[in-house]
Amino acid sequence: MNVFRIFLGTFLLAISTYSAVIVAQYGLNVFSPFFGALSAMTWLGQFNLDFLGFLILSATWVAWRNEFTPRAMGLSILAFFGGMMFLPIYLLYLLKTAPGGIAPVLLGTARFAKLQQG
Repeated sequence: MNVFRIFLGTFLLAISTYSAVIVAQYGLNVFSPFFGALSAMTWLGQFNLDFLGFLILSATWVAWRNEFTPRAMGLSILAFFGGMMFLPIYLLYLLKTAPGGIAPVLLGTARFAKLQQG
């Protein structure tokens, strides 16, 4: 589990640093290049479509894990737009606060409790 935590922290630091450089050089105009590459039907567009699928999957998991409550929907929006700027922070928080290892992190504490009850 410590290796996973180290990975999350290291990747968060790397993506934050990289993003700061990109924002300083190009500003926050992320949507035009992202969707421009999609509409151009290039390999970069294919990569962006693949990445979009991961963002949707991440947001859906966050909403499901938190049982689609209003809080869950807010977190899922953060997951979608934050990507790997959000997910390592969220997972590190869950790893610190969720009792019982990785199962309640992945399932949510309510589902994990039901699973434990039988």
